[in-house]
Amino acid sequence: MTLVRSTRRSKTWSAGRGAPVGPAPDLASRVREAALLEGDFVLSSGKRSSFYVDKYLFSTEPALLRDIAAALAERLPPGVDRLAGVELGAVPLVVATALRTGLPYVIVRKAAKEYGASAGEAVEGVIEAGEKVVLLEDVVSTGTQAVKAAGVLDALGVDVVEVVAVLDRREEPGPKLGGFSFQSLLKIDELRVGKGD
Repeated sequence: MTLVRSTRRSKTWSAGRGAPVGPAPDLASRVREAALLEGDFVLSSGKRSSFYVDKYLFSTEPALLRDIAAALAERLPPGVDRLAGVELGAVPLVVATALRTGLPYVIVRKAAKEYGASAGEAVEGVIEAGEKVVLLEDVVSTGTQAVKAAGVLDALGVDVVEVVAVLDRREEPGPKLGGFSFQSLLKIDELRVGKGD
């Protein structure tokens, strides 16, 4: 597979070399080119699909990850104390967004850790009851993992003010995900344009 890489940069983020940068290209087309695969795939829900969005193909591309983090940062509601991300796929997103915003973050494990200083814990990092947290997610197909992670945070007395995903590929998208406020940068229809469906 050939990945098409953009040389354009976000207008508000430096490439790290001190050079001014131009406007960000269309995020949907960049994610589509980097990560939309066609074939026969089994999704985490167990359903089959003729296409798959490989989150690791967009989250491991530095220029694209930087621009996704900038877009996620723009979606954060005011007054957020901390970010959270679900292991493993959302970790690059939450780290990049934390670096962009200066907000601290935690990682929510899918299962409690069985060893070390945080044995028995499902959250890595420091978090305090009452904090306002935004949970970042990569691709939401059914929302099961994001809802579980938000539930873990909620049980700690944290106010999960919103779940924000890069991509919503749910069959019935909407503003709620398991009772939590939800939004996404992209909807699956935006990626499917020009791919034959």
